[in-house]
Formats: sequence, C-alpha cells, structure tokens
Amino acid sequence: MPQWLKDAVFYEIYPQSFYDANGDGIGDFEGIMRKLDYIRDLGCNALWINPCFDSPFKDAGYDVRDYKKTAPRYGSNDDLCRLFAEAHRRRMRVLLDLVPGHTSEEHLWFRESRKAEKNEYSHRYIWSDSWIAWGLEGLRFIAGESERNGVYIINFFKSQPALNYGFLRPREPWQLPADHAESIATREALKDIMRFWLDAGCDGFRVDMADSLVKFDDEEKSGTQAVWRNIRAMLDSDYPEAALVSEWGNPFQALAAGFHMDFLLDHDHSGYRSLVRDFGYGPDNLPLGENNSFFKSGGRGDITRFLDQYLPWYEAAKGKGYISLITGNHDTPRISAGLDERELALAYALFLSFPGVPFIYYGDEIGMRYLPGLPSKEGGYTRTGSRTPMQWNEDSGGTANKGFSAAAPESLYLPVDPLPGAPTVEAQKDDPASLLNTVRSLLALRHGEPDLQAEPNLEILYAEKEKLPFVYRRGAFVLALNPGAAPARAPVSVAGARLVFSIGGAALEGGVCALEARSFGVWKTGT
Repeated sequence: MPQWLKDAVFYEIYPQSFYDANGDGIGDFEGIMRKLDYIRDLGCNALWINPCFDSPFKDAGYDVRDYKKTAPRYGSNDDLCRLFAEAHRRRMRVLLDLVPGHTSEEHLWFRESRKAEKNEYSHRYIWSDSWIAWGLEGLRFIAGESERNGVYIINFFKSQPALNYGFLRPREPWQLPADHAESIATREALKDIMRFWLDAGCDGFRVDMADSLVKFDDEEKSGTQAVWRNIRAMLDSDYPEAALVSEWGNPFQALAAGFHMDFLLDHDHSGYRSLVRDFGYGPDNLPLGENNSFFKSGGRGDITRFLDQYLPWYEAAKGKGYISLITGNHDTPRISAGLDERELALAYALFLSFPGVPFIYYGDEIGMRYLPGLPSKEGGYTRTGSRTPMQWNEDSGGTANKGFSAAAPESLYLPVDPLPGAPTVEAQKDDPASLLNTVRSLLALRHGEPDLQAEPNLEILYAEKEKLPFVYRRGAFVLALNPGAAPARAPVSVAGARLVFSIGGAALEGGVCALEARSFGVWKTGT
C-alpha cells in the first residue's frame, strides 16, 4: 500500500476546462502548472487528471487513439512530464486517467484488427466469426463497417470497440477464454502502457470502467479481478508507491481485485445519492420533486440510508484499501444542483472528515453551478453542464471568461456560467466565511491530525433513523453534524472535549451534544 495515501486529498481536473494558458479556448498542461500552488494551498496534495491522451474526442478523451502520446490540445509528452516534475516539487502526486476496456476506433490496434487477413491484432478486440449477429446476447455490437467477416463488440459509444480480455465462460467458438494467450496479450499491453507513464513520472492511475474487462463475468467479477490482481502484483514488485483507484462502485469487489481505493458513485439508490441528491431528475438533469438528501435543510434526509450501505463496505475494506468519497465528478450533476452554499459546506465537512481518501471535483470548492441545457460537447450530453470552465476571476479590469481564458467567448471549449452571482475564486479568497475558505480550513484540520486522515478509525456515536444530529468519533475527535432547519441534541458522553472547529453553533458538555440548525462541530478529547 503506498504510504502517501494515508494523508492524500485528490483534486480532479477536467483538463479542457481548468485553465487555458495559451489563449486557444481550451485548458492545457501549462494551465494546470500555473495553478498548482492554488491547488496545494487549498489543501489538495494529489491530482487526478481526466484523459489527456491523443484522441478524436468523440467521448472527451475516453476514446484513446494513442496511449503513449498526449493530445496536442493540452501539450506534448514533455509538457506532461514537466507537470509531473512541478507537482513533485510541491510534494504533490499525479494520477492519470487510464481507459483499459476500449480504445477509439481510430487506434492503430483497431485499424489492424478490422482487416480481413489475420495479424497480431486480430484478437486484440472482440470479434464474432460472422457478419450475421449470432450468439451476441447480452453484448452490444457494431456490424457492417469493416472488411472482416464479423461484428465487433463495443463497451459504450459506437466509437469505442471493446478490448479483448476474454470470456469467463465462453459460449461460442469465437469467444476466447480469459486465460487464452491472446487475452493475456491484451493484459500485457495494458501493463506496458502503465509502465510507460510510471517511468515518465506518473504516480498511478484512476481506472475507467474498471469492472468491465472480462465478458460474461460472474456476479463477483472474478475474471476481471484476476486481471487486476496480476497487474497489482506488477505494481507491488516494480512500482510499490504507485496508486490505483477504480471506477467500480463496489469496494467489496474492487479492493479484492487489488485496487488501493474505490469510489462511492452516484448510482441510483446508492448510499452516496441519498446523501447529496435524493430526488428525481427531469430534462437537462434538473431536479424534480422534493429533495430529501441528508444535507438538505428542511428535507427528510436520513443518515442511516447511507450508513446501511457504507458501513459493511467500510468494515470489509479495513486492511485492504480505502473507500473514496467524492464531491462529484465529470459524469454527475454538480453537487450544488439542489444544495445551497451552507448545505455544501456541511456536505464537505462530512466528506473531508470521514476515513478513506477524498476527491474534490474542480470548482466544487467554490460551489460552481451545474448549467442545464447545454448542447452535448464531445459526448457529454447531460454531463456537459458539469464540465464548464473553472471560474477564477470576476469579469472586470480587462479580464473575461471568469479568468479561464483570454480567447474570444465563442472560441471557448464550453461557455462559462453567464448568470449573476456565478461563484469565483477571486470573490471568495479573502472572505473567511466563504465556501472556499471553509474547505481550506477543513483540509488544514485533516492534514494536521492523523486521526482525521485515511485510516479506518470510525465509530458511530449517534445515528438514528430520521433523526438528527449525526455524531461520530475518529480517534481523539468527536464530530457532529446537524443539517436540519432546527436545533438538534443527542446523548453523547465524552469527557474533556475541546471545540476545535465549527460551522455554526455547537456544544458538547454534560453528556449532551447540542448543535444549532445547519451546524457542524469537531471536538478533541484528552489533553
């Protein structure tokens, strides 16, 4: 296990939208480098950079054309290596986004694989043995687009042919088993890509659709787990400080597969969703109906809906890896869709004080808004509204585009938030009560106290169904959260507690924890 993960806090960067240093309207590596001090001073000591490899960008870079070449829009391989070095100079780590399940249809491997004559890439992707779609139940496929007599399997968009890691239980002659030499060759090609970037200075990978490799896998994903355990053995041997975080959403399976971290994801009926957005969505991802998320003041949120899912995973993860709570990501509506600034502060108070390794999506620290109704950009569709440019400055004194880019507005990758009151770093940086400075304070507390970092030392002191507050202990610290619209009290017997951080009013004395409405408190016990 990489030791640096114990005190890691990640900042996710969508590179197209973070900071444009060369004025072409698209963010770039140089832009990220210019903002490293901001990220470090926020309290994040690690980055996750969304896909930055060469791509036709039909799915925002999740359709890779060349794994060993950066996309020219961001800069060169040398520029990315310089970014690694600049981050390391600030004692920060960098994860790249690895897409192992599919490539672009423009990748050299696929262009060779689709040829009629057999070659070394003929089995790099999953092809049937006939242009007529027999035996494809449960698989998505494309037919009629190659000279090869067969159809090919896709994982997501039409432009993303699935790489061939084999089938756990083949049903047709063309379905190779997972231990076939050709299936193993795909795994070894993935390891070669990982070595290339680790040798260049990368500190690990966030892995896209990590559970999707072996087809017709069982419920435990045992075939895909075997692939990742083999890769983890390589990392443990050759790159022991390299980290892996999975887009899996099931820590039972992901950590058993060898990942160091797994995200809690915003799936329907997930514990995470009950925390932040317990309502339906209509067109353009606009909230429908009453919001009963836990952090919504005046709602009917219930912390036990989250804990019922989280706690079994937390217990299973002990000694194996970490669960990562996220403020959001490039695939979900912004967390601010449905929560006001105080509710966001309380949400971050929980996320940043829980065990595991937290991730902050760029702009969430200032409460950037989800912009509904934007046309799809590079396959974003309803996700596009969460991918708009970072809002650095107010548009005054010669600056425009909220400080993201000097390009003309019509040249921007996506438009900036045009509505009044759009949050910016500039407007919040000198306000002690701002969301930005609340996040900074929470992270400073976390980094300063090992008991509040990643290690599993969680104890629930008070969590009752449909009641508030929620009270928990982490080592020498007692933490309590009341997102409700009324004061809340709970019986908590702790001696010698000293308040060290609060949002709103909080007291812990006489065997009672009392919080004002919409409040959070942290007490340190002992001497």
